[in-house]
Amino acid sequence: MPDPTDATEEPGETGAQGLDRSDGGIMRIGWREWVALPQFNIRAIKAKVDTGARTSALHAYSVERFLHHGAPRVRFMLHPRRLRTDIAVVCECDIVDERAVTDSGGHQERRIVIVTDIVLGHLRYPIELTITDRDTMRYRMLLGRSAMRDRLTVDPALSYGAGRPQLPRKRKQ
Repeated sequence: MPDPTDATEEPGETGAQGLDRSDGGIMRIGWREWVALPQFNIRAIKAKVDTGARTSALHAYSVERFLHHGAPRVRFMLHPRRLRTDIAVVCECDIVDERAVTDSGGHQERRIVIVTDIVLGHLRYPIELTITDRDTMRYRMLLGRSAMRDRLTVDPALSYGAGRPQLPRKRKQ
């Protein structure tokens, strides 16, 4: 049975085009990349790299706010694979902020902001993500400038340059 949190490549995609894309501490990545979100047990999800976007965004639906010991939290569902609505992951985490975000079409929307670790190539670090319905978008995640600052540089001729994240599989109990 396929791992629902491992978004496998679609036909016609080439995968990683090099293993070590580091240069002086700054990793070179392509215009789209495989990333992992370990807090949500997402082993691989495609992210579009967008230097025009300040904040990163993650696809979410059935968003539910609640309080846990007085702290604001959010629970939401995520389809990690495009066109596979039968695969859904329940995510839950703290809300760190709520911001007005302007999309590429000029529409403003208030979005919940969360912080979670991202794994990209050999790097693992925390990033801010807004959650929003990206169901009509080709990529479930958008990687914005603030998540790239001081760590990544983008080569628009490169695609999936960092390779697939390598996370240890959870043992079945």
